Amino acid sequence: MKRARILYLEIVEKIKNDIISGRYPVGSFLPTEKEFEEMFGVSKITVRKAIELLASDEYVAKKSGKGTTVLSDRPYNKLSKAASFSQVLQKSNLKLEKQVLDLEIINLPADDKLREHFGARVLRFRRIYLLEGVPYIYFSHYLPVALAKLALKEFAEESLYRLLKIHGYEIAFFEDDFLAVQLTAEEQEILAAEEMIGIRRVRRSFAEDGSVVEYSQAIYDTAKHPYHIEYET
Repeated sequence: MKRARILYLEIVEKIKNDIISGRYPVGSFLPTEKEFEEMFGVSKITVRKAIELLASDEYVAKKSGKGTTVLSDRPYNKLSKAASFSQVLQKSNLKLEKQVLDLEIINLPADDKLREHFGARVLRFRRIYLLEGVPYIYFSHYLPVALAKLALKEFAEESLYRLLKIHGYEIAFFEDDFLAVQLTAEEQEILAAEEMIGIRRVRRSFAEDGSVVEYSQAIYDTAKHPYHIEYET
């Protein structure tokens, strides 16, 4: 069991390195699962777990009947030396699922600080991550209202940062702030949380000119699982 777990992580690193080195360019298709089985001499389940992990970290996008497309220009991959939290959870053999809540244009109050970046109106995209089937992370992303022309299905199926890039919003760098906060009644309900305290991560994603492309808040119910960071050397 332990060896199987290590094996698929080794395959993840090999494919990731091949993506970064350019062997599998952005926009191209990865080899099929069958081809990877033969290439690495492993089972279909092992290959599938490796691809799922790469997809969760948005190196690739897998679409039924179409194959697996490379998305190596994801900002997180290029800008951070820390392993993403979803990768940390996957390494712990914990199942992480995404569930879309809604997508809507909202009018910002006159004193809202987001007006500085987006104007009077902003597009809000909300979703939750389920950890082992239980609500664990509640995300609220605030985006340029021009993206409201996209269907909710596109946000559900595609990487958010990939969507931004496709529609002309190139992210050059981002900043994250972490705070311990008291959960609101709404946050407690969405997360099915019994605890009153959680962790809030505030992210600002910037374009090359310093303008804010995305502002997001993620609420973690750390009573269910601690927030853990692993750094690459």
